[in-house]
Amino acid sequence: MSQPIRLPGPVPGPALQPQSPRLRRSSLAVVAAVAAGTALLGLAAGFVWAAVAPRAVLMMTSHGAAGLINVETGAYFGADVAFCLICLAGGVVSGALGYLLAVRRHGAVAMAGVLAGALAAAFVARWTGEQSGLAAFHHLLATLPPGARLRDALMLRATPALAAWPLAAGLTAGAIELAATRSRQPSLPPLD
Repeated sequence: MSQPIRLPGPVPGPALQPQSPRLRRSSLAVVAAVAAGTALLGLAAGFVWAAVAPRAVLMMTSHGAAGLINVETGAYFGADVAFCLICLAGGVVSGALGYLLAVRRHGAVAMAGVLAGALAAAFVARWTGEQSGLAAFHHLLATLPPGARLRDALMLRATPALAAWPLAAGLTAGAIELAATRSRQPSLPPLD
């Protein structure tokens, strides 16, 4: 007869203990701080987008109405590309800062804050960019005579571009964590 197979006991190491209420509050404060800081980056990104994005040229057709001068303009596409590039840059910055300031110490909870803040930052950047100069556009639209030219209001037409910020932030923080984890692991001797 054979001996029964015995499974090894628990692996020695620190026991998992429930988090204390103080530690949970600390983690939630970190998540909130990371999300709020990243959302503030979105505010700055929206102003940058409004400053650099190309805008289509319109001609006043009648009082309060305007039409495109060149219907084949690439300005709308250019504005969406500018938004994507700004969001990718913002995601890299917020992912790196989020990792260095929070994820490294607080782990997955802080990473959730980085991703939530990144999504909020994308929406804040969109709203800020679209609202910047909108009042002046409506004023010109209401007051310019027919035949006058003006620049169109900024609007994000490619809604999936909002995913660029959280994607870049997650990939950046994840890549830094992967590199840090690999550098901490002991190297294995080569196989002969």
